[in-house]
Amino acid sequence: MTIYQLPLAPDQLSRRSRWVALAVLMLPVLLVSIDNTALSFAVPSLSRSLGPTGNQLLWIIDIYPLVLAALLVTMGSLGDRIGRRRILLWGASGFAAVSVMAAFSPSAGWLIAARALLGVFGAMLMPATVSLIRNIFTEAAERRTAVAIWMAGFSAGAALGPVVGGWLLQHFSWGSIFLIAVPLLVPLLVLGMRLLPESRDPDPGPVDPAGIALVSVALAASVFAIKSVATHGLDELTLMAVLVGIACGIGFVRRMLRRSNPMLDVRLFANPVFSVSLVVNLVSVFALVGFIYFLAQHLQLIAGHSPLDAALMMVPGLVVTVVLGLGAVPMVRRFGAARVMVAGVLLNAAGYAAVSAMGHTGSGAVLLIGFVLVCAGVGMSETVSNDLALSAVPPAKAGAASAVSETAYEIGAVLGTAVLGSLLNLAYRQGIDVPVTVSGPDAEQARATLGGAVEVAGGLPPASADALLASASHAFDSGVTLTAAIASLLSFAVAFAVHRILRARV
Repeated sequence: MTIYQLPLAPDQLSRRSRWVALAVLMLPVLLVSIDNTALSFAVPSLSRSLGPTGNQLLWIIDIYPLVLAALLVTMGSLGDRIGRRRILLWGASGFAAVSVMAAFSPSAGWLIAARALLGVFGAMLMPATVSLIRNIFTEAAERRTAVAIWMAGFSAGAALGPVVGGWLLQHFSWGSIFLIAVPLLVPLLVLGMRLLPESRDPDPGPVDPAGIALVSVALAASVFAIKSVATHGLDELTLMAVLVGIACGIGFVRRMLRRSNPMLDVRLFANPVFSVSLVVNLVSVFALVGFIYFLAQHLQLIAGHSPLDAALMMVPGLVVTVVLGLGAVPMVRRFGAARVMVAGVLLNAAGYAAVSAMGHTGSGAVLLIGFVLVCAGVGMSETVSNDLALSAVPPAKAGAASAVSETAYEIGAVLGTAVLGSLLNLAYRQGIDVPVTVSGPDAEQARATLGGAVEVAGGLPPASADALLASASHAFDSGVTLTAAIASLLSFAVAFAVHRILRARV
């Protein structure tokens, strides 16, 4: 592909051109967020079609965020070197092509390979979008609004994903979930070459293959360990992954500190504004993804709603994320960035506290109210934290900095499911009382997950089925109460720390 250089530098664009460029940059943002939430609705359909083993099904889901998280820093640094627009368009081309390959996968192994390649090209997309925004919008108020719109695009995609996915699966095969990429990325390729300015680091460091290998292995091993602990517990393989991740992480930091022009200036983490913003980014996504994990199960498996109906019930909360994300901009002007960010994290804590206090009742209304509060907090805190993280670094290093911010986002998503999901599953297994009439593999399946209990109940006599479902529902909702209490305490602790560290700085 030939990339034509626009005659204007990013800071020379007219006001209209800047906002048009932002509109083009929203296309990959919508794609990635829709793709993340839509796939979960396709799992039953693709399982029937491809017949994957349990381990293969886990890899179909997990391989994408694993590869994505491992390569974000590398791709952000590469974009700083060769051009952020260039790597964005390369990523869009590859993502669209591999999405078609994934849609027509003949086997589970093929789909796993396709998902891994999607992680490679997805890692090119997201750091480039944020770093281009950082370089296009040099005025603080405009940049904050642009970041708010960027976050709103993520939330809008997350809201659209289940709805679009549910509708497609009612009318087409599971492969249609992947074909969503084509109508979003083709306009990006056409318009991006004409409307997006190129930007790069004017003084990039030399290519550092050893540094790339160290950071990629460190992140991949860490994410693998998190997911493995959630699925299998702390076994030898998981412990080895933890040690490898720590060793490579230490090696990467030491290497970056020794180099005069590193691919990632780890000294950025000495800036409290940058570091605290990353923590808020991670914790906010952690709270949102963890809540979606158990809310989706409650609405479908306990309340009995269809996937599409459950998705529609979650839309108001996700719309609140969009509204409060945009509303954070005038709030910052009036109250200051630190206060708005603290208020957002406190709303996360309040949402989980409401569920902790009333979740044991099994009330769907309580869960949805808590979800709205968490969504409001995420909208406020994510907008401000992303803007502060970007504004705390020089524009030339925006690609690497945005990649670190995106890595925090992905790790927060992994932890939200892995940590809160594991706590919930543990509480569920300890709380369920399987009727004596259910034994052997069926009893083990019912104890494993709420979905397993629902499936087992479908083959039991009415009395036994009712007893199993009642026990499973009570155990699940009790587990939600415990999990919400822990998440609420964590959010309160983060809000307190942010207030103490940033109150005199921003």
